[in-house]
Amino acid sequence: AVEELLAGMQVGELDPRDVAGLAKELDTSDPYAREPAPHPALSVHYSKPVNAEIPPSLLMDSWITPNDIWYVRHHHPVPVAAIDASSSPLQLGLEVCLGGKLQEARGKVLTLADLQSPTLFEKKTVVATMQCGGNRRSGLNGVDDTKGTSWDVGAISNASWSGVMLRDILASHLGIRGPEDAERLGVKHVQFESHDGMTASIPIEKVLNPYGDVLIAYEMNGEAIPKSHGYPLRAVVPGFVGVRNVKWLKTITLSDEESEGPWQRGMNYKVFSPSVKDLNTVDIASVPTIQEQPVQSVVVSPEDGETLEVVPGEDLDIRGYAWSGGGRGVIPGGGSID
Repeated sequence: AVEELLAGMQVGELDPRDVAGLAKELDTSDPYAREPAPHPALSVHYSKPVNAEIPPSLLMDSWITPNDIWYVRHHHPVPVAAIDASSSPLQLGLEVCLGGKLQEARGKVLTLADLQSPTLFEKKTVVATMQCGGNRRSGLNGVDDTKGTSWDVGAISNASWSGVMLRDILASHLGIRGPEDAERLGVKHVQFESHDGMTASIPIEKVLNPYGDVLIAYEMNGEAIPKSHGYPLRAVVPGFVGVRNVKWLKTITLSDEESEGPWQRGMNYKVFSPSVKDLNTVDIASVPTIQEQPVQSVVVSPEDGETLEVVPGEDLDIRGYAWSGGGRGVIPGGGSID
């Protein structure tokens, strides 16, 4: 009888694809169940976690890379906590270290609404390029074996980022207005921690430099940052290797020490001599980690291995990109067919 009554109220039937999709969303056994799918135009190296790059044919379409086809470099699943901005306040901490010993620890909590409030902070916009430290590793593999994702030339993208300058946050909430304050408090490094557990740090000088442009971003190309690229908050560190631009930002800590973890102190983001074949022979801790990146230039058209007909008297178009880390400009480049 109940079924007959309910049948008269039926408005439709669920599509089996929706049922399957809901089951996938509710599946807690797979940490990647809610992972945003990469754009189909991207070249995917791994799906768990997602590592995907822009194919050479699309790299030169726009100076500003559309959000959908930005390269994706994840170390872990996209953290569920990052999906709800209201439950993800930014923890801002200061460790006062004098004589090499922790003397005091104090902190603040900032919400996304705080950072977006025009009465608290001035919104700033920075156009910045990010590049994975392994970009073009496939070319190196052509010379000798390397470790890591075999990126081609597309682990690099450019965006217009909007948010709050980190130096403004430190000045207003922790009283650090310049190098003198940092030195007095024993601060040498700014540590970032993500909601996915990833950690990295940069020197305090980069943050306090008026031309450093270190941004706590909440917008990417005029929109809320997509989940794959750090929603709701991301550190943007122009000119530094991509791994320092921490996504899904959870905490910022000022300290006299670099961040712990393999992304800062391990071999993952350090440069070794080509003669080094066995890291067991190297004191990894003594090797400085990558911060600024060197100049990079790539020919994307014609593509590697492509054959072109050269017509006497006619021009041959060569297209590509050039970028230099550390905020350094690039002078006009040139090409050679030999």
